[in-house]
Amino acid sequence: MCGIIARVGEGGAVDELLTGLKNLEYRGYDSAGVAIPNGKSIDIRKQEGSVDDLVSAIDGNEPVGNIGIGHTRWSTHGPPTDENAHPHTDCTGSVAVVHNGIIDNHDELRDRLIAEGHEFTSETDTEVVPHLIERHLANGDGPEAAFRSAVDELDGSYALVATVEGGDALYATRNGSPLVLGIDGDRHYLASDVPAFLEFTDDVVYLEDHDVVVLNGDGYTIFDSEGRRLDRPVETVEWSPEDAEKGSYDHFMFKEINEQPVALGQTLSDRFTGDGDVDLGIDPDRYVDVDHVHFVACGTSYHAGLQGTHILTRAGVPASTYRASEFVATPPPLNEDSLVVGVTQSGETADTLEALRVATRRGAKTIAVTNAPGSTAVRETDESIFIRAGPEIGVAATKTFSSQVATLIMFAELITRSMTGSGIEDFEEIVDSLRSLPDAVQRILDTSRAERIARFYAGSEAQFFIGRGGAYPIALEGALKFKEITYEHAEGFAAGELKHGPLALVNADTPVFAVILGPGDEKTIGNVREVQARGAPVIVVAPEGADDALAVADEVLTVPDSHPIVASVLANVQLQLVSYHVAELLSRSIDKPRNLAKSVTVE
Repeated sequence: MCGIIARVGEGGAVDELLTGLKNLEYRGYDSAGVAIPNGKSIDIRKQEGSVDDLVSAIDGNEPVGNIGIGHTRWSTHGPPTDENAHPHTDCTGSVAVVHNGIIDNHDELRDRLIAEGHEFTSETDTEVVPHLIERHLANGDGPEAAFRSAVDELDGSYALVATVEGGDALYATRNGSPLVLGIDGDRHYLASDVPAFLEFTDDVVYLEDHDVVVLNGDGYTIFDSEGRRLDRPVETVEWSPEDAEKGSYDHFMFKEINEQPVALGQTLSDRFTGDGDVDLGIDPDRYVDVDHVHFVACGTSYHAGLQGTHILTRAGVPASTYRASEFVATPPPLNEDSLVVGVTQSGETADTLEALRVATRRGAKTIAVTNAPGSTAVRETDESIFIRAGPEIGVAATKTFSSQVATLIMFAELITRSMTGSGIEDFEEIVDSLRSLPDAVQRILDTSRAERIARFYAGSEAQFFIGRGGAYPIALEGALKFKEITYEHAEGFAAGELKHGPLALVNADTPVFAVILGPGDEKTIGNVREVQARGAPVIVVAPEGADDALAVADEVLTVPDSHPIVASVLANVQLQLVSYHVAELLSRSIDKPRNLAKSVTVE
């Protein structure tokens, strides 16, 4: 869950490395550093804190060289300190390495290296790598051979880039952690994610596990683990550099909330055929014999999966949603008639990837629903569906969740037709609401009272979110978003479960956000009255025409009238705005909330 940037080519390296680190700070922001060979040694600059802290520290005394590596860290092994910051070096300072992932056998390797006389200066798992390279160099290997030999000794997940003093090359590989190559004429880049170098180039090569890349002034060469040359295709990313910039917004999160009309337009574009079918780029005939759909996901994507299960179950299709880590720990019965759908914004979420691998090993069909073409999830599943939301930089997912839910609504229709021979009963009405969705979201953005409600309730003892049916995943997502960026206590509950324990927590200082979207309205209204009887203020999120629901509210956040399934996206936008404005009032670090990273690439 760290960010890697590396660069080779004409011109100075440091400015582009620092730009790449700023672009990757959503992946890690505990510490940052760069390493630049200067012809005499490797100039290492690193420290605890943000990339801005690193920029300030080297301002006026920048390293000089046209090749370099950089890293922004999200701590796993050892706290955020100068010593634990990357890049890491060997005993002599002649090898520098940056790393994303976890090296499982680092304790064993460290003990062996210490016994051989190597001295370590950090608590990280990464530091074993430069020492391993140092040992193989001492044994007579050249830099590339030493890098390969070191990698062969590693167990775990990793993306690695190394440079060796006296050379003009970078050496890189990946196994279970993302690494992408960027190509711009005589300049080449390596990074954990495309936004790192998007303002320099949009031509990329998506590397695969165990690829070994050698970058130098003459270009790049990709080898397999046995040393055979590979030819990976060059693809053009459709994102523009402006997509990954804040522009006039104070925060990426607020920018991305406001980008949802455009993102949803991209998600829905050209997805409906003239005869009423859905075209998601997958073959419906593959799923005729499927008897159960299993969604696997983590965090926000898990809530999107819950919405997918709700829609399919409502249509009579057997479906379940699992937290990916629990699916791995205790997989359900699977066979060739099972379909496992991995919902992952980045396509690199470690637990979700492992769940998909478990499904593949057991013979199930697999689909990835992702925002990231070229990601590991895309390469390892039978087919992929792209949500087309554009780059999302804020750690708290906003527009990707909306696009995931919209995509899963369409997927539910496609898979229902495949499995049952007929579609969702009221799908024409759903399609009408989907077509109006971008405009409806824009209307909320233009008229929302969320900022006023945030000012009134910010600083409460706790916040509770309740919903029933399709509103339940939105309650969970609303609570998750609130706790992610405000650091305040928030919990989401199925509305009917309040009386089975959570009601004990309710008092006059615990506002309750009740999401009421149609089905089960009268029962959820009853739950609202229960919490009001305990003194809790209630903010109802409901369609404009839901008079009964709105009548019981202390405050209201309305959404345009829409089909209840589609209205879930609209309700979520209102809750996103509440979380954002509360976090802003509390002066939280909205784009980079403490202890969190955007792409969780370790289990």
